[in-house]
Amino acid sequence: MAKKKQQANAPKVAAADKPTTLKDLLSSEVLEKLKMQANELKAEEKQKKEAEEKQAADARKAEQNRLDNNFEHLLENSSMDWHKYK
Repeated sequence: MAKKKQQANAPKVAAADKPTTLKDLLSSEVLEKLKMQANELKAEEKQKKEAEEKQAADARKAEQNRLDNNFEHLLENSSMDWHKYK
């Protein structure tokens, strides 16, 4: 039975040896504020990324429209195989 008591006491000693973390030192209010701020920054970054993607898509669409209206570009990039349109 003595062995069982020693083994039961061993985890308590290990738990007491753990170093104190910043999370343990900060109050719950400060942790909540930090989490909210992190969520806001993530949302802001997501919106910024979506806006950049939309702007890039609009630029690609405008360039494609410009090229579609350019007869020289259409002539250079079109197939000269008239047999398939026959």
